[in-house]
Amino acid sequence: QVQLVESGGGLVQAGGSLRLSCTASRLTFNQYAQYALAWFRQAPGKEREFVARISWNGDRTDYADSVKGRFTISRDNGKSTVYLQMNSLKPEDTAVYYCAARAGAVSVIPVASNYWGQGTQVTVSS
Repeated sequence: QVQLVESGGGLVQAGGSLRLSCTASRLTFNQYAQYALAWFRQAPGKEREFVARISWNGDRTDYADSVKGRFTISRDNGKSTVYLQMNSLKPEDTAVYYCAARAGAVSVIPVASNYWGQGTQVTVSS
């Protein structure tokens, strides 16, 4: 069973930056390298929504329109970790951020069959 643990959330003022990390355990290096990874977020009273994803080999990334140009997803397979660098944060970015993993490809739809982390809270004050 893959375990994902997010970290790096916190309280930041609008315009500030945070970097989220998500580290996987119970995967070998070769296994982890076959997983596509993604970040989703869920604000209070709203559905979980796609933020960014990265392919298994890191050569393709996709972003939600709302974060394009401000957020950057990256991965370090040697550390079994995916990152989300978030710059120019806005109050509407406030949410619990979840990482997801899936062998091969990960959808922009938050399907239950993904592996999920427990989430990390990001709060952006105005």
